[in-house]
Amino acid sequence: MTDAHFHPYNLIEYYPDAENERKKAGIAASASSTFINEFEYNKKLSINAEEEGAAALYCSFAIHPQLCAKWTEDNAKEELETSINFLENLAKKNLLDGIGETGFDLFNEYYRNSEKIQEEVFNCHLDIAIKYNLPLTLHLRKAIQKILPYSKMLKKLPHVIVHSWPASHEEGKLLIKKGINVYFSFSSTIIKNHKKAMKSAALFPLERLLLETDAPWQPPYGKSYSSWTDLIQISEAMAALRKEAGSPCSSIEEIIHVTSENFNNIFNRTKEN
Repeated sequence: MTDAHFHPYNLIEYYPDAENERKKAGIAASASSTFINEFEYNKKLSINAEEEGAAALYCSFAIHPQLCAKWTEDNAKEELETSINFLENLAKKNLLDGIGETGFDLFNEYYRNSEKIQEEVFNCHLDIAIKYNLPLTLHLRKAIQKILPYSKMLKKLPHVIVHSWPASHEEGKLLIKKGINVYFSFSSTIIKNHKKAMKSAALFPLERLLLETDAPWQPPYGKSYSSWTDLIQISEAMAALRKEAGSPCSSIEEIIHVTSENFNNIFNRTKEN
């Protein structure tokens, strides 16, 4: 199985044996500039997995859009410069499998107040992703409209992943129509009655589907954290939704196969380059 969006550094706080357990699933691990050593931790896991023949762990890095709200006018320029320099240095050394999560978070007034800084940060991420031909993972909470003006630039990227797809089926189709090589990643929202995500999971083309847990941040009901083990429940939900809608790929085995193929198409290509 594969998990298209995961935070190993954060999960270890909740689940001490996570490092051993996660080797059973392919993981795309996201690190943010909150802690520089978060990326280093993920990279170590990636190297260990490769040496041990375990399921691969692919590493990305970015400035999470929510961090922008914590910056002040006095320190924003310095924070941005430090983090972007670190990111580009990783890309130059071929240490990145992707960039993300990046994008926009306009969930509440606190985050909306940093919208201009979020735009500046995202532009930096996008430039580096294009320059080094890297996949980009998007965080778009209450902000799907923000990404449309970037369509021409996003088309230049090998792959674009929208993590925990938050919008409608129609909005997703629009991104495809604009020629973006976009993938829609689904999390526990489809088992928590998120109507837009559920309809999208039921109707999107097979070649656009991914699964994720956003571990530890999006637990199913009744759990205090999420982990790769939730992929089974998410897969079951997607299969049931597609069966009800009469869409292709309506068994859990098919869902696992298709989403893993899509995942490997994105990240194995990055490794080869």
